[in-house]
Amino acid sequence: MKTIKTLLAIFVFAQIGYSQQLVQNINDIYRLKEYEAIFVNKPLKDLIKEIKPEIKIAFPNNQNPSFDFRFVTHEQLRKDEGTIAENVSLFVGVNDFIDWNWETRPKGKEPVWTKEDAEKYGNLIVTRINIVY
Repeated sequence: MKTIKTLLAIFVFAQIGYSQQLVQNINDIYRLKEYEAIFVNKPLKDLIKEIKPEIKIAFPNNQNPSFDFRFVTHEQLRKDEGTIAENVSLFVGVNDFIDWNWETRPKGKEPVWTKEDAEKYGNLIVTRINIVY
């Protein structure tokens, strides 16, 4: 059974490599959990490049190293704006401590996910994926 899952994951990963991104819009986010095996034990950057909707904010957690990625702005989140789909949380567990210094981030934009963050944390290894609507 494990061999079949591994072969399926390799096939899907090969298809993804030659086609478009796995998550084209926010409604496709569930696919990340479906294909979790492709991303576990791989760098976070591999997962992020498969997501077309922009990650707007991130909340790191070092008690159980993970990121809570959101696709709405911090202002939208505070005002509880957007659809249920837009307010989805993508939890991505990683293998190591997340060196996220809240004090040095721009005031009022502390949770904003940037290209620099993607580069800095891109080599962390994915350990799990969870999605919460």
